[in-house]
Amino acid sequence: MTAATVDAQVEAVCEEVVLGVDTHQQTHHAALVSMTGTRLADREFAATAAGYTQLWAWASGYGRIQRAGVESSASYGAGLTRMLTATGVEVIEVNAPDQVVRHAAGKTDQIDAYNAAMAVLSGRATARAKDTTGVIESIRMLFRTRESAVESRKVVMGQIRDLCTTAPAAIAEELVGKKSLAARLGVIDSLPEPQRSALGDPVTAFARATQALAARYRALTTEIDQVTRDLDSLVAVTTPTLIAAPQIGTISAAQFLITVGENIDRMGSEASFAKLCGVAPLPASSGKSSRHRINKGGDRQANSKLHLIAVGRLKNHPPTLAYAARRKDELNSKKDLIRCLKRYIAREVFAALKTDLGALDKL
Repeated sequence: MTAATVDAQVEAVCEEVVLGVDTHQQTHHAALVSMTGTRLADREFAATAAGYTQLWAWASGYGRIQRAGVESSASYGAGLTRMLTATGVEVIEVNAPDQVVRHAAGKTDQIDAYNAAMAVLSGRATARAKDTTGVIESIRMLFRTRESAVESRKVVMGQIRDLCTTAPAAIAEELVGKKSLAARLGVIDSLPEPQRSALGDPVTAFARATQALAARYRALTTEIDQVTRDLDSLVAVTTPTLIAAPQIGTISAAQFLITVGENIDRMGSEASFAKLCGVAPLPASSGKSSRHRINKGGDRQANSKLHLIAVGRLKNHPPTLAYAARRKDELNSKKDLIRCLKRYIAREVFAALKTDLGALDKL
């Protein structure tokens, strides 16, 4: 091998290349493009720690990697994202191509991996992936556990209500006037323990079914209470400034933390946060018409929390009530007022998050 050949290989390895990865549960497909958009290579790897190491060794052989586009960086690609971030690579979250692009170019893991790399190279994808190595990831896991338990409890409550509505005549009389869940549970608890041999009788079957649902309801309530206490502790330590604001409790604060991620510096300004929460008005002008419309995109869960905070402040928060009175003649409806309040609250929330997460970095 000549010295010129060695120098060419060294120079090739030193050139920057962009990595794109299409992630799945069992495998990841990686692709590399040059800074001029030339396709260099692609390959599939196992979605394991060993697979991530192999992917990195393979990709590094084609050049210097400073940026990587990863689909589903917070789910299927979370492990790979953590590894790449630890090596100093800036990981960019890449959305799956829309239907128009897929109809035109087709759909394979190889195509999606190259599209991810090109999205980063072209600047179409710019959002940095969330940091999932700290306390906010812990909050996210607990929050999702509580969320699923709350939804399950709602289903159980509906089932108890429906069974009581269609209860056999012998029990229906006891349930007359029992509108609250507590009252219905009182009747259910008073029923004799059902015998397996008598389950063919609707009255016995009713007792078995409702008592099982009552036990499930209480177990879910206990689970929700325990996880909520855990969240209270974590959120209080993580965002003391945010939860000190009026009408912002543990659950709202947790949702905002999950929305922004631990590396809040990935957002350039509070306007970016407002847009992420779907409270930044979008221009909708055409011809001589100049107007804006409500943003129906973004994180709808964060948007919902902003709405609840705005409604709560309109009930008993003097500065908000004063603002509403001052703008009464300017705004057409209460809906417009709440829209303006949500935008203001988003600004306040972002400032508090910057303060709290900035202090977290220094701990």
